[in-house]
Amino acid sequence: FEPLMTLYLTDNTTPEDIKLAAKAGIPAVKLYPAGATTNSDAAVTNIDGLDPVLEALVEHNMLLLVHGEMTDSHIDIFDREKAFIDQRLAPITQRFPELKVVFEHITTKDAAEFVSSANDNVAATITPQHLMLNRNDLLVGGVRPHNYCLPVLKRNIHQEALRAVVASGSTRFFLGTDSAPHEQAKKETACGCAGCYSAWAALELYTQVFDELNALDKLEGFASHYGADFYGLPRNSGTVTLIKQPWNLSESIDLPNGRPIIPFMAGSQVQWQIKS
Repeated sequence: FEPLMTLYLTDNTTPEDIKLAAKAGIPAVKLYPAGATTNSDAAVTNIDGLDPVLEALVEHNMLLLVHGEMTDSHIDIFDREKAFIDQRLAPITQRFPELKVVFEHITTKDAAEFVSSANDNVAATITPQHLMLNRNDLLVGGVRPHNYCLPVLKRNIHQEALRAVVASGSTRFFLGTDSAPHEQAKKETACGCAGCYSAWAALELYTQVFDELNALDKLEGFASHYGADFYGLPRNSGTVTLIKQPWNLSESIDLPNGRPIIPFMAGSQVQWQIKS
């Protein structure tokens, strides 16, 4: 297992920083609009001022990984991804067509259509929760804090659009869990943290989605090939075998400090598991 480290983009990042990052083997930078998600307060406040940095990314063949939401207070939280596409991402890809951009954890039909119609240097990741759930699963029958993440779950027409693009086998879309573990007490509170802890069972959950879509033949590309290819990295040589055998996800997982985390889809039955 080799983690790929990224550079946290801020208003103070310079082209020289990009040069040094590339020299150190860092493949990408992460763009968070300030305040868009957990721990993003130190991120970019002026995206329009990034052009010299974006030019440096192209020069040094580094990727731009984007959390794509506007954070203006007057923009409805369910509209922030589309607003980001219209006001920020589309202009960036037009000004820098050679810049490789990954639109991370997309949540809307608008994002799926944008990526599908953009140039070949634009791709996107999709999380298990945005394929499995919609905003009804967050709000109907009571607020369900362990389904709360950012970007927030959207209405079912957006969920269905995401399911359609992964079932299509398009190489522009690949696995990205955005897994974010938070202690139970920090989720079940008056102002809870955003994030779903999916990594511990993500592959099984993705497999269940692809099975539901009659698209198991598209799973390997989504999970193992398209991301590496877009990054220009070698594909993994190892293999994982999944078998169709139901099992129940844990209700909670205890941290070393004894405090519990409630995993994504806790207590539910999954139809696939990794063969040991």
